[in-house]
Amino acid sequence: MNIGIISNLYPPDERGGAELVASRIADELYRRGHRIFVVSTEPFSGFDSLKPHIVDERLGKVYRFFPLNLYHLTQANKHSFLTRLLWHFIDTVSGSSSSKLQHVLINEEPDVMITHNLKGIGLSMARTIQEMGIRHIHTLHDVQLSVPSGLLIYKQENNFVNRSVFRRWYESLVKKAIGTPDVVVSPSSFLMNFYQDRGFFASSSTQIIPNPAPNSYRVLRVERPEGPVRFLFVGQIEPHKGIEFLHNTLQYLPFDCELHIAGDGSLRPDVEAWAARDKRIFYHGFISLGHILQLMSNCDAVVLPSLCYENSPTVIYEAFQVGVPVVASDIGGISELIEHGMNGLLFEPGNQDALTAALTDIEQKRTWFWDQTPKLRERAEKYAIEKYVDALEKLF
Repeated sequence: MNIGIISNLYPPDERGGAELVASRIADELYRRGHRIFVVSTEPFSGFDSLKPHIVDERLGKVYRFFPLNLYHLTQANKHSFLTRLLWHFIDTVSGSSSSKLQHVLINEEPDVMITHNLKGIGLSMARTIQEMGIRHIHTLHDVQLSVPSGLLIYKQENNFVNRSVFRRWYESLVKKAIGTPDVVVSPSSFLMNFYQDRGFFASSSTQIIPNPAPNSYRVLRVERPEGPVRFLFVGQIEPHKGIEFLHNTLQYLPFDCELHIAGDGSLRPDVEAWAARDKRIFYHGFISLGHILQLMSNCDAVVLPSLCYENSPTVIYEAFQVGVPVVASDIGGISELIEHGMNGLLFEPGNQDALTAALTDIEQKRTWFWDQTPKLRERAEKYAIEKYVDALEKLF
């Protein structure tokens, strides 16, 4: 089949799990003999960047262009609130990206289009696909169709902004832009229920398919290295990911430990400063997946202290594939992956005493958790990319 994939970001441009999921799906579909093309974005680099152009043809064609807007979505933190507000409005209602997509679709003649995050590339692309009579499968990744920032913070669910007329107005614009996909796929029941409760996708078929784990690396985790307990944080170095909360909790742990941090974001200078003055903290920067999995193989647990509602974080799948337990906030769809006390531990978001207790539990039971490595890896097989694409192909 001829299959198109749209994602606002696509490797090597990445800042979260959604674009990695899109890439893994594209690679597996290509391996199975499907004809693949990808449509994604790039920062403005002159007038030529405004038109979709092919930048890669190794595993199918990859088209990139700069969506006509105030800035590229990776530059949002450099702009004021009002500028970002206008950017969201343009992104939601503008037909510029849709007309560019239409030309690509006429040339490629796809049988199926799979869309991932459309925020920042043009939400109305979804409607264009449907109007051209192409089967449309949309994959959910976060709450951005309801909350423009994509962030819903724990205990702020009912604040003024989230209860405002603006949010309802924004949702009405999004519903019109995204139309009615033939199928909506969500990695978690939490996120599907979130949208259906708000009136989204009433006429679309729905499917829950957990995200695929990577298959490019096979990291063996055999014997625990000597030394203190080692924790690993992987993700965006941002306040909503709980990195400051984790750092503060570290000061109260009643045992020797190391905290390894991998990722990038606005709090990077703070993390670098922590590492410079605290010998327990090691900052690795933004590193490759292979390096991340090697770090995981030497750590006792991955820590996911999110303060925002998560869908189905890819780092959990990666940790399980290596055989590492995950200590995570009990928020959003995380509890659909973690069985407390078996493949990890759950704690109340932002509760320092609860996180301290969970990390202490890892320290006291580190040998037992390490011995669970084969079981965790075995259970991770159900998240194999092959099984994900098997389920996806049935929707074609």
